[in-house]
Amino acid sequence: MLGKILLLPITGPISGLVWIAEQIQERTNTEFDDQENLHKQLLSLQLKFDMGEFSEEEFDAQEEELLLKIQALELEEESRLALESEEEQEDYSVESQFRDVHEENEVYQKQGVFAKKYEENKNLVLSP
Repeated sequence: MLGKILLLPITGPISGLVWIAEQIQERTNTEFDDQENLHKQLLSLQLKFDMGEFSEEEFDAQEEELLLKIQALELEEESRLALESEEEQEDYSVESQFRDVHEENEVYQKQGVFAKKYEENKNLVLSP
């Protein structure tokens, strides 16, 4: 017991990271399982229809509902990936702009007009 208390400053952050990783893994599995379960339900529905347990109208209604849920999950995943891609592009854009301004400042410094152009470029980089 005393050992656990003394090692808490070391094991605490490690345990926290492990917990975070487990939560991420659980959420990933849940999202994957949701889509997999919907596909299984669709297959089950098809089998029940083939065996004559449902009328065609009931089958069509339930199939449409399942397909809409699958489509919603896919759209959610696509929008999440698109958002991540946009964030990466924005980060690259800011870095690229900063690099261009820095290179331009070096050229102006060599030409002797550094102070004026430096202030203009500093305002460009710092403005939103």
